[in-house]
Amino acid sequence: MNNINEDNQGYWNFTGPYRVQKSMNTLEGMLKGFAFDGTITSNEFNILIEWVQEHSELRKKNPFKEIIELIEESVSDGVLDNEEIKDIIWLCEKYNQNTVEFNEITADMMQLQGLFSGIIADGVITKSELEQLSDWIDAHDHLKGNWPYDEVDSLIISVLKDGIIDNKEHNLLLKFFAEFLRVGDHKVISYPLNEVEVPIQGICATCPDVIIPGKSFCITGKFENHSRNEIAKIIKYKNGIFSKGLNKNVDYLLIGADGNKAWAFSCYGRKVEQAINYRKSGHNILMIHEYDFWDAIAE
Repeated sequence: MNNINEDNQGYWNFTGPYRVQKSMNTLEGMLKGFAFDGTITSNEFNILIEWVQEHSELRKKNPFKEIIELIEESVSDGVLDNEEIKDIIWLCEKYNQNTVEFNEITADMMQLQGLFSGIIADGVITKSELEQLSDWIDAHDHLKGNWPYDEVDSLIISVLKDGIIDNKEHNLLLKFFAEFLRVGDHKVISYPLNEVEVPIQGICATCPDVIIPGKSFCITGKFENHSRNEIAKIIKYKNGIFSKGLNKNVDYLLIGADGNKAWAFSCYGRKVEQAINYRKSGHNILMIHEYDFWDAIAE
């Protein structure tokens, strides 16, 4: 059984300039994800073959004609090496660089989706893959504020802190990457989420830009040295707006440290889950940690 999403609607999903570029951006990201660990597995090989089959009706239409011919030539001997992968990626990059159907943020988000697909295709996430993904994240900081950039940035930093990916962290990464692949109408790979039951909540932004005047704050969790009422007064004193409930107009969800500095994987309940759902639907609510809030106050 392959890992290509069963909900695929067929080649018509990729007709029109927008769907074409979306397909090319995710393909580029997926191939880069394959190459991160330096080894092309049989599963990844088969996924690329099925990508060709999925687009076979468009083999006479550019850019699919050139891409499909190059992929078929590369896999004709039953092996796909890193040099062949680089050639295909190069062709994708050339097409994507000269096409402007999407803005830069949208195009890079599509590539990130492809990267996640390529990384989890073999079911294993290595330290090297995570470090290379971290490099990509650092090079695309213009995506800050957009889900899931801040969450994955925070997650990678936390996992790599001790230099080891333990089983819990590995399952969390698999679930997080697969969760992003659920978004939108083009899912490259379906990962068996029923095997991964780690909750994803409470992942705050890393080094966020926190602006208080004129911005709306909602708070959740327990804070180290102040009550919620005290923090609400501080927000108002600094010309910010305090919102008791979370809604689409809130700019920041402020999460209390609860006396625990290992906050990255903590679960904070309903408001965090609601904020994540808002972020997934395009509302750029930023989840920030108590420490970053106090840093902004001090400045």
